[in-house]
Parts: sequence; structure tokens; C-alpha cells
Amino acid sequence: MDAQLIAFTGVAAGMVALPGADFTVVVRNALASRTAGLATALGVAGGLLVHTALAVAGLAAVLVTMPVLFRTVQLLGGAYVLYLGISALYAIRRRGPADGGKAPGDAPERPVPREFGRALCQGFLTNALNPKAPVLFLSLLPQFVPHGQPPLPRTLLLAALVVVLALIWFPAVALLVDRLGRWLRRPRTARAIEGGSGVALTGLGLALVTGPLLR
Repeated sequence: MDAQLIAFTGVAAGMVALPGADFTVVVRNALASRTAGLATALGVAGGLLVHTALAVAGLAAVLVTMPVLFRTVQLLGGAYVLYLGISALYAIRRRGPADGGKAPGDAPERPVPREFGRALCQGFLTNALNPKAPVLFLSLLPQFVPHGQPPLPRTLLLAALVVVLALIWFPAVALLVDRLGRWLRRPRTARAIEGGSGVALTGLGLALVTGPLLR
């Protein structure tokens, strides 16, 4: 039994499940429909695949050691998360009392391919533009490569494990939200959740855009 692999699985599971912008976007889109929630979950996993691939290739090290490039990614990620938060808050205001506080899922659904693609893109960009991920993976993965073992195969295994955990966790969150949809989509509940999501995303975006360089 590989004790290091078991330990990494626990650490990685906690890392994947830790609430953040990607979790918030999955919940928000899952309120709109199961399709949107699952597509967002797949997009988040795709973003993690990018980060793990960069870490394995060693390119993330270049990103971390170049402050200008790192700050650019940080600003892009913050701006996108901020856009999602403001969009959520604006959607609540646009519906307003005249619409009876309809929940996102009460509106007529868009065609599935368009809905799927848009949600997939949101999940992917939210995670792929997360500036903390390169630092996290560069500091985490080497800790679980046994001394004397070829680093590439082991790092590939660890990276694949992170993506698999994301493919389990985020779709499970989306399906749970959809399962509880009847209650979650009640007008007051839905508005509260979407409002909370909007505030959380806006706060995260502002923190990234105005905060110091993450190193």
C-alpha cells in the first residue's frame, strides 16, 4: 500500500472540495438546470487539467518566477470572476419584483448545445485563470514523489488523480443542487442563493484585482 499516494489523495480531495469561485459557479449554474451545472463541473475539471499539465511540464515554474506574467494571469482571473459576480447581481435586479422573483430555472431554457457550451466555458475559465493554482501545484506535487523514483510518471499519476477527484466532486455538487432544485428554486431561496453567489464572486474578483501579487 502506497502511504504517500493515500496521503496525497486526502490532501487533494480537500483541495478540490474547498469552496471557491469554481464551487460557487457550479452551484449557481446548477440552479439554472442540470445541464448547465454538469457542463460547468466538466469545465472546472478541464481547468484543473490545464494546471496539472503545466505543473508536470514545468511551465508553471516559469509563470511563478515571472512577476509580470503572473500578475497578468492574476488580473485576468480576477476580472473574469468579478464579471461573473456582477452579472449574477445584475440578473437579480433585472428580474426584480415584477417578475415575481423567478428563479433561474423558471425561465425558458436556452437550446441545450448553447447552454452546455456557455456553462462549460464558464467553469473552464473560472478555474484555468485561478492564479493560485500554479503555486499550489508546484508546491504540492513534488512533496509526494518518493526519493529515488522517476518524477515524471509519479507526477503524471498525481495530476491525473486531482482531475479524477474533480470529475467526481463537482458533478456530484451539480447533481445534488439539481436534486434539491424544487426547494432551492423557490423564489426567495433562489434569489438569496444567487445574491450570495454574486456577492461571493464579486468579492473574490475584487480581492484578486486589487490585492497584492500572490506568490
